[in-house]
Amino acid sequence: METFYHGTSVLFKKFDIAHALEGDGKAKFGFGTYVTESYTSAAHYAYNKKRPENKDYYVYTLEIPDMTEENHLFSVRPVNHSIIERTEKALGEQIPDEARAVGKFFRKYVGNKLTGKSGTTKQLIDKADLNAEKAASKFFSEIGLEFFAWPQAQSKPDGLTNRVVLNIDQIRIVRIDKIELDSKKFQLVEGSEKEIPLDSF
Repeated sequence: METFYHGTSVLFKKFDIAHALEGDGKAKFGFGTYVTESYTSAAHYAYNKKRPENKDYYVYTLEIPDMTEENHLFSVRPVNHSIIERTEKALGEQIPDEARAVGKFFRKYVGNKLTGKSGTTKQLIDKADLNAEKAASKFFSEIGLEFFAWPQAQSKPDGLTNRVVLNIDQIRIVRIDKIELDSKKFQLVEGSEKEIPLDSF
């Protein structure tokens, strides 16, 4: 298992996919539960621009399955051959080379195909609406994928990662900290972390 973090302005005991779009309302990197390897990054995401009245901020420490070559799509890396084979078998069609180039193209192409979109390969790998992203997440979860992943800093593709967890049942909450954020940039106030016992609410 790997340790990841999730920032939020809501206190809860269990993840619920029904709340997946209540952060910034987007699924830019895929549909599912967003987590990060960086505690400070999670803390920053605890501020919800859509709910500025929420003044309590939390960072959840989580355990999620280990990432392997065959259980994720990485946004800026080529798609594993086994994933391509599983996808083509399930779809009953061959994926164009252009859509195989990197994980984000592959995810969008498959999502668009599943929701009946038409167009050139270039159009199908460029954008995917929410319905396409939801369809892609369901499909890839069903063929054995756990994550969509991308670099936390685009300038450091081999550094810390962020991930979309496709199956919330694979997330285990191990700790919750109440934190403080500065009022200008909503960054973590160092030393403000106070653990909330999991059996206290």
